[in-house]
Amino acid sequence: TEDQLSTVVYTQVDTQNILATTTDVSTQTQGVHVVSRVVDGDTIEVTKNGIKEKVRLIGVNTPETVDPRKKVECFGKEASAYAKEILMNQKVTVVSDSTQDTRDRYGRLLAYVYREDGLFVNKHMIEEGYAYEYTYKAPYLFQKEFKEAQLKAQTEGKGLWAGVCE
Repeated sequence: TEDQLSTVVYTQVDTQNILATTTDVSTQTQGVHVVSRVVDGDTIEVTKNGIKEKVRLIGVNTPETVDPRKKVECFGKEASAYAKEILMNQKVTVVSDSTQDTRDRYGRLLAYVYREDGLFVNKHMIEEGYAYEYTYKAPYLFQKEFKEAQLKAQTEGKGLWAGVCE
């Protein structure tokens, strides 16, 4: 379903409604899927009715582990392992953001991902220090919150901000 969002001071998810902290942004709930593969910390594969779809998390970037043009970056393996731990075989709701393209240049669906228990995966990866905030072309719905989450993770020395990467 497509919804016009109004200002709300919290984020809540169920399979019918996504409420956010920004005014008048249209989101599209893509429905409930099962995570069938974790490519790395910012890309997953979901399956619904036997159809597989790669999903790139909006607003999130993790150190590289699978790009053949680049070496494995510091904390990339940890980010991928953590994403697998919290996402493999989990039911998730996939939600697009009208401020972003539907797909990236690699054909991946760009989306926010919410685990069945309500965990907002995109933000959680940043909060725990497994990812950093990433704005591609245009500001997105949760940009301010993700930047604040990154600053908090940096201040607390979590994950890739713990001084293990130079």
